[in-house]
Amino acid sequence: MKGKNFNIKVNDLVMVVSGKERGKSGRILKVFPKKNRVIVEKINFIKRHTRPGSASRQGGILEKEGTIHISNVMILCDKCNRPVRVGHLTLEDGKKVRVCKRCGEVIDKK
Repeated sequence: MKGKNFNIKVNDLVMVVSGKERGKSGRILKVFPKKNRVIVEKINFIKRHTRPGSASRQGGILEKEGTIHISNVMILCDKCNRPVRVGHLTLEDGKKVRVCKRCGEVIDKK
């Protein structure tokens, strides 16, 4: 089964809009389209208990970012400075870009 095409990509600045981490913002580190989940930098830390082994000499409790459902995050617009919905627009050169639905600012700066 092919995953859905989402409006969120790696390195986008997003804000968590629901859940225990509501109100916090960070960059997208990884997107899992088949699972509808994302990993956001410095959000939703989980503790992983590890044993010493060949890969890691020292065991202990590691903290790393856990996944968040993609419906719980929204892209932050640079111009609006708030979480916004995303639309699509085709430019004159035929390139398809993401735009802010509130102010019309282009999100893809490349």
